[in-house]
Amino acid sequence: MNDSASPTLRLASRSPRRAELLQALGVAFELVDVEIDESRLPDEPPEAYVTRLARAKAAAGGEVSAGTDCVLAADTCVALEHEIFGKPKDRDDALHTLLRLSGRWHEVYTGVSLTHPTELTVCVRTRVLFRNLTTREVAAYWASGEPSDKAGSYGIQGLGGALIERIEGSYSNVVGLPLAETLALLNRAGIHHWLAV
Repeated sequence: MNDSASPTLRLASRSPRRAELLQALGVAFELVDVEIDESRLPDEPPEAYVTRLARAKAAAGGEVSAGTDCVLAADTCVALEHEIFGKPKDRDDALHTLLRLSGRWHEVYTGVSLTHPTELTVCVRTRVLFRNLTTREVAAYWASGEPSDKAGSYGIQGLGGALIERIEGSYSNVVGLPLAETLALLNRAGIHHWLAV
C-alpha cells in the first residue's frame, strides 16, 4: 500500500493518549475537535454506551470535516458491575472511585468507530484487577495530578500502573485505543500504517 492511495484520516478526539497510540502505528492523521452529549441512557450497558458515543463522535467529526474520507473516534469507560465511572468531577469523586475499585476486578470498555464512508465499529473489553489500596495511597495518587482527566480516575500507562495487580485482555484498550482492533478497521478502510504491506 502506498501513501498516495491512502484516504485522509481525521481523529475526532481530545485525548492525547489516543493520538499517541495512533502515531505509534505510523498513521498520518489530523485532529478534529468535536463535542457531543455524553449522558448515559437509562440502564444502558457499558458496551452499548461507549459504542454509541464513538459513533456519535465519528459522525460529528464527519460533519466538521466535510469531504474527508475517514473519521476515527473512540470512547472509553470503566465499569464495576453496573456502575460506570467516567472522568472524576473532583478529588472526592476520584477517591471514592479508586476505593470502590480497590482489590476488585473491573472492566474497561472502548468503542471505536471509523467512517469509511460506511461505518465500521468495534467494542473491546479488558478486565483489570486493582490491588488493595489504602486511603493514603489514593490521596497521594490524586495529588500527583494524573487521575483528573482519566476514565475511572486512573491511567495505566503512568503512575496508575502501580495500582494494578493484573489485566486480562488488551493493555492499549485500557490506555484508550485498542491497537489490534483499530488496526483491523484501518486495514479495511485502506488507511496506510507502518505494518501495511
